Amino acid sequence: MALIILDRDGVINYDADDFVKSPDEWTPIPGSLEAIARLSRNGYRVVVASNQSGLARRLFDIESLNSIHQKMHRQLAEVGGVVEAIFFCPHGSKDGCECRKPRAGLFREIAARLHISMENVPAVGDSQSDIEAARNAGAKPVLVLTGKGQETLDKGDGLDDVPVYRDLAAFVEELLGEG
Repeated sequence: MALIILDRDGVINYDADDFVKSPDEWTPIPGSLEAIARLSRNGYRVVVASNQSGLARRLFDIESLNSIHQKMHRQLAEVGGVVEAIFFCPHGSKDGCECRKPRAGLFREIAARLHISMENVPAVGDSQSDIEAARNAGAKPVLVLTGKGQETLDKGDGLDDVPVYRDLAAFVEELLGEG
């Protein structure tokens, strides 16, 4: 079974400058849940890898994060989609951890838990740190223009070999040959 790694904020749901702190603030980007459902129906394993420094900043707690993810799982189930696992970094940018993107720790954890190689695994993100984390792990970075994606593209740092898509739905359409 093929694997796809997705960032959460800015790829699956709308991002917020002041963080997504509660289920009420979590709103899927149009077409993203349906795209994940198409991946699920076509035999892909979908996992999320997400920096969640709002935990370290005490903007929300683990119960709130779990509630946000329960809402995501529930809404995905309604359209036939499944996210197999959610891997997240709870640390702040100054904590020096190995799991915070752009470091590859979350990807290494995914590879270890699922007993797979990251080689040629698409990793869809909207930020430079998503792209760098995928590269650092040996995965295949993909940029979407939702969330911070347009800003990331405009900066253009090291994106020459990175495929760019309008959104997650457009990436999935091309991946599955539906476009």
